Amino acid sequence: MRVTDLLSFFTVLSSSTGVFGYVTLYGLPGQEPLGTGTATASGSAASYTGAAAYNPTILNPPPPPNPPGPSQFPIQLMSTGTQGLSIQQSGNFLGFSIEFSVVNQVLGKNSSFLQVPFLNLMSELSKRAGHVQIRVGGNTQETATLVPSLPDGKSIEKDYNASSNPTATPPLLFTPEIIYMMGNISALLPIEWYIGVPLNDTANLRLEIAELSQAVLGPNLKGMQVGNEPDLYANHGHRPTTYGPADYDTEFGIVAAALDNDKTITRPNILVGPSLSSIAWTPEQVWDTGFMTKHPELAYVSVEHYPLDNCFAQFGVGTPHVPQDEFASYLTHQSGKDIVAPFLNSSNLAQQVGKPFLMFETNTASCGGFAGISDSFGAALWGIDYGLQMAYSNFSGALVHVGGQSVFYNPFTPPPTNQSTFHQWTIGPLFYSSLIIAEAIGSTNKSQVLDLNPNAGNLLTPAYAIYENGAPVRVAMTNFITDPSGANDYTAMISIGGGQTGTPGATPATIKVKHFTADSVSQKANLSWAGQTFGDIFQSDGRPVGTETIETVTCDQTNNVCPVKVKAPGFALAFLTDTALQNSDSDGATATTFSTTARTRLRNTATVAPDVLATSNGHSGSTRGWGSTSNSNKILASGALVRVVVPGTLALLSMVCGAAMIGRMFVRV
Repeated sequence: MRVTDLLSFFTVLSSSTGVFGYVTLYGLPGQEPLGTGTATASGSAASYTGAAAYNPTILNPPPPPNPPGPSQFPIQLMSTGTQGLSIQQSGNFLGFSIEFSVVNQVLGKNSSFLQVPFLNLMSELSKRAGHVQIRVGGNTQETATLVPSLPDGKSIEKDYNASSNPTATPPLLFTPEIIYMMGNISALLPIEWYIGVPLNDTANLRLEIAELSQAVLGPNLKGMQVGNEPDLYANHGHRPTTYGPADYDTEFGIVAAALDNDKTITRPNILVGPSLSSIAWTPEQVWDTGFMTKHPELAYVSVEHYPLDNCFAQFGVGTPHVPQDEFASYLTHQSGKDIVAPFLNSSNLAQQVGKPFLMFETNTASCGGFAGISDSFGAALWGIDYGLQMAYSNFSGALVHVGGQSVFYNPFTPPPTNQSTFHQWTIGPLFYSSLIIAEAIGSTNKSQVLDLNPNAGNLLTPAYAIYENGAPVRVAMTNFITDPSGANDYTAMISIGGGQTGTPGATPATIKVKHFTADSVSQKANLSWAGQTFGDIFQSDGRPVGTETIETVTCDQTNNVCPVKVKAPGFALAFLTDTALQNSDSDGATATTFSTTARTRLRNTATVAPDVLATSNGHSGSTRGWGSTSNSNKILASGALVRVVVPGTLALLSMVCGAAMIGRMFVRV
């Protein structure tokens, strides 16, 4: 039984269905393998006319330093009493911001048709981070309107004729299916959501999305954003030219009061704001209105920022940028430091008032990113360094933006609809960044980050230490240089205590190391994290392929040092204790995987031998229990799958009686 409507102005209807989807893991008896696509370029980059998400442009990496930098340098860690650590951070630090207009492509078509690759990706991430945080919003949230239904059973409809903004943002109509879909995903995986309350018409507020989201998502609704880049409203013609920070503060208060007075809203105090772009206003101009302290409904203080924009190439506005000329600016520790610098005062003020400070939307460049930069290994290294710099600077989280087929920067992209029968997903470099940051920070929610500035502060070889309970547990090391000769590879000599620290040496006998590798910062596909990859374009079902490889490094306890080599280019994550490794990978547990009950065409589709597919992520499907996407199915200790006739875990309290949300669950690609 599923609630089809739960809106204050809709008639409450209930429907009973008998459709239940039983979903098993790959390699089990009777299951047919999905096909895998083959990535091919449609021609040279210069003549490419296809979607930006698959653009074959490859840039030249910046030349390596000549002469090369030091081949080894020390990283000295204190065993206790380290100063300058960040606030405590969570492994779900780097989440995702999905543009509302493409949510039906990324999450699924509706509540009954979830995207299996997306589930697999989020399972890999939640296995490392504990939880995943996702925002559904962006420019398109401001004009989104909830309606009971749409023609042909659509869950979203875009009115392109009424597009606005320099970025041609279309108004949206969406149905409750979008929120049910989010709820069904959270019934399968530990995912928490942010939604946006439309702010384009404060005289006629549309709070229905908040009402339905609170009812359906329950505690998995983490926050509700009020206003998306309000400092650009006037520039985009959505407010008078006199619109300023005080006006936004007033409008935020109007929405907060309306939510307080809405009896169907049980948690009005989870609001997010102001989510500035920081282009037209500074954050301080908003703080000067008393914004941080006058609104008890404000739970999260937020900003949004991109280091550059590609709006001229995409929409003919702004300043033109040549990607090749800009590439080097991303391949340096200075990039992350420069991005966070304008927000250091704000993060400090947020701490003083006890509110988390969020980078609510970010990526390599606004207006879709840059070909050859946003989809390169260099962007992945940049994302790791930028993410850890935000964590060190006391942000409490950051969300990487996800668009459609027309952008270069997506961390993951489903195939175009007309190719979905023979192509799979494309996993971008920033998804690797999110995985790696999750492992670097770990799942204890007690991690603190320190920017080490090693190698005499060399901006091409940054490193961070991660501490838990005052002791170092992991070290993250990056090499932004591309040098196939090996002359710019380096060895970090990690020491714990000893030396001039005034504490006894505490370097262990061995440590474990994972490496993130590619041949060049320009490489666009088949990036390798600890021996596993998500492949090339159109090749991923959301599960990493390959056997995980973890290096064991023998330390020199006599000299109190552990040598860790980092290739040029590359990244290494050193786990200083076995517990640190376990806390970064859910105690070594295998990620829950999802397959599909839908079949694809065999025409134009590659096939994989079942014995190969069964071990493609380092584990055999035959060693696991059956899995199910139906919330009311339970798995017995024996591994048997049984049907339990009870309401779903996300029980909804309707205006009249209780009704189950997860009554109908059929997961397909």
